[in-house]
Amino acid sequence: MPKHPMIEQLIEAHLDFLEQEFSHTATIQSEFLNFYQWFRKQTLQEIWSFEQINALLQKQVLATPASHFLIEQIGEHLRFALIHPANESTQIADVIPVLTVDKIAQYIASKSGHRQRLIKTVVNSPAFSAMITQLIQHSIQDYLDNSVMAKRVPGVSRFMKMGKSVLETVTDSNLDEAIGHYLQKNILKLSQMSEHVLNQHFDDEKLYHFQANLWHKIKDLPLTVLKNYIEVQDLPNTVGLGHEIWDHLRQTEYLKQQVHDGIYAWYTRNQERSFDLLLRDLNIDEALIQHELQQLLAPVIQKMLSSDYLRIRARAYLEKFYYAETAQKILNIQS
Repeated sequence: MPKHPMIEQLIEAHLDFLEQEFSHTATIQSEFLNFYQWFRKQTLQEIWSFEQINALLQKQVLATPASHFLIEQIGEHLRFALIHPANESTQIADVIPVLTVDKIAQYIASKSGHRQRLIKTVVNSPAFSAMITQLIQHSIQDYLDNSVMAKRVPGVSRFMKMGKSVLETVTDSNLDEAIGHYLQKNILKLSQMSEHVLNQHFDDEKLYHFQANLWHKIKDLPLTVLKNYIEVQDLPNTVGLGHEIWDHLRQTEYLKQQVHDGIYAWYTRNQERSFDLLLRDLNIDEALIQHELQQLLAPVIQKMLSSDYLRIRARAYLEKFYYAETAQKILNIQS
């Protein structure tokens, strides 16, 4: 389409006007605030449907794998946090509030029922039974091997009595078998005793004081002690393993269903709420819009103006408008 001198002058004048207006910070602030005032009154269901939100999150969070660069960055930030020089002069108590620690200790100590069920499960497990059996057996054998009598009286190094009828006189050759047989027959009683002792040792008051004493032991330690438990050089491997778990989990039907149902429950509760209230849930209010967010937006607009991006994009649309048939008719009438 041939260029028309009058239209070109109008486009240039229009572009100069836009550039002039948006070069003022006040204009940007006003437009941004006016948009917020309109947006805040809209309800969630008027703008987005549940299906739209769910489809977006399912695609971007679950269906899209994390990039290799992102995984590297996570590991790098963790490494940087662990080796930061401030860790040398910062104590654990400086970053963890003591009142919160005390609340946690009280909360854990108060959960008697949960603790007793956990102890019962542990002591009745085959792994615990095997461990306690081996521990007792090794302790008895170690005692006999190193007892004063064993050293002074030859020939009686492995003589003992257990109960009234289980073991009477035991020789070196069959002691191990006899001890194992005794423990195997009495493992239920040993488990019950273990459960009783553990519940006594970890009652509410003792468990609270145990946690309090532990806190007093570690509170003055510098944060550099974390490096004793987290190998900095192994972070690429550990972060990679964590990513492998997530990468598998995100593809499971289980997580897809959880995300779907979670979004649906949230949407149902909030669909009639305005964006003003939804933004307040994220601590975004009008004061934040007027100050911090506008301060972030202004440099973006100014950069667009200085690079001619806004002028180039606006020209494309203005040319479509002015060279359209409707605008041509208006210009012909005015001429």
